Amino acid sequence: MTIKIGANPIGWSNDDLQDIGGATPLETCLAQAREAGFIGMELGHKFPREPDALRAALSPFDMACVGGWHSVHLLEREAAEEFKLAKAHIALLKAMGTNVFIVAETSNAIHGDRSKPLSQRPRLAPDQWATYCGRMSEFASLIAGEGLRLCYHHHMGTIIENREEIARFMDGCGAWVNLLLDTGHATWGGCDPVELARTYSTRITHVHAKDVRAAVMKQVQSEDWSFLDAILGRGKDLGIYTVPGDGMVDYPAVFRELKGYSGWVVVEAEQDPEKANPLVYAKKGHAHVAASLKSAGLI
Repeated sequence: MTIKIGANPIGWSNDDLQDIGGATPLETCLAQAREAGFIGMELGHKFPREPDALRAALSPFDMACVGGWHSVHLLEREAAEEFKLAKAHIALLKAMGTNVFIVAETSNAIHGDRSKPLSQRPRLAPDQWATYCGRMSEFASLIAGEGLRLCYHHHMGTIIENREEIARFMDGCGAWVNLLLDTGHATWGGCDPVELARTYSTRITHVHAKDVRAAVMKQVQSEDWSFLDAILGRGKDLGIYTVPGDGMVDYPAVFRELKGYSGWVVVEAEQDPEKANPLVYAKKGHAHVAASLKSAGLI
């Protein structure tokens, strides 16, 4: 597989706060994404979860299914039980011809709770890491047995957020556990996405490309906002995230560290569509990612 550029529907309809963009039809999202140049789409809450219905939704727009988020609770459950609970998602991905299995630990995450500032996010105790990484490694091995690649999504408001946690997680997990590099979450979490790309280039199997507004990030951090307040913005102000090319991330530098990468680069802009026109931002994001990939010699 060569590099392909896809999109995530959260620029049109938010998954954590579903009334944001709630009135936007799925067809509008897909039509505008295709108009912007995208050829694949990750799943969101408005997508059918039965293969025939999902194909019927995507095919009029000649859009591939890239994959989709799957929450895991491996802090609370053994890998075998988690695997059984993932059967429906596994079957859907296999039927749609994608091997991208995105996971994040959400058993104690706070990113969906607007009342909790990010300073209250969960952290693993020193004696929890070995058990957790062992369960994730076993789960990833079971997923690999189905022909899928587990791509772990480091995420604000969860137990894997900053550079130290990413390192401890990747060092503690087996080879079947791959990293989803999210440039926006990395930057906000205090990481350098260029360094992450360099360090984990052989284990990065999926990329989320979103940008960060530096001034908003400074305010969010100093005032300790919740995740949802930060991405949606308060009042008429725009939120912390935007599309590539509209923030502080150096995308050509990130992509230069991913020589040999094969897979999807998914453009995201987790914004309030009432403030940030999804089509306008989708076009801007696609253009910048395509130009950055070309500059890095990847397409």
